[in-house]
Amino acid sequence: MYHFTALVACLAILFYFFTGVQVARARVAFGVKAPAISGNADFERVFRVQMNTLEWMPIFLPSLWLFAIYISDPIAAVLGLVWIAGRILYLTGYSQAANKRGTGFGIQASAAIILWAGALSAIVWRLIHA
Repeated sequence: MYHFTALVACLAILFYFFTGVQVARARVAFGVKAPAISGNADFERVFRVQMNTLEWMPIFLPSLWLFAIYISDPIAAVLGLVWIAGRILYLTGYSQAANKRGTGFGIQASAAIILWAGALSAIVWRLIHA
């Protein structure tokens, strides 16, 4: 069973939901009416956090699960928590200023790359040694 990974996947989905709430709140705060997504730089940064999170979800979630299945549930979960922490830093930094998003982005990207590379390596190793 993959209980730790399942919990982290649920937390990642909850974080994504939170970014959607942040966009809705920013629309009201900055007067950006739907369907507009531009016109206010403060709103646009909050919106980009949500969109960038969405862009990374198809990279992160399969990599998380494949790592859990082929390597380790607890290690996948820890790396998943690192990814979420990076996304939180990305959100807080980018919401303040575009040039403050780098640290969070680097952390989450590194965690996702480790998950993907680990999963790929384990799959290839098993194929070769089957």
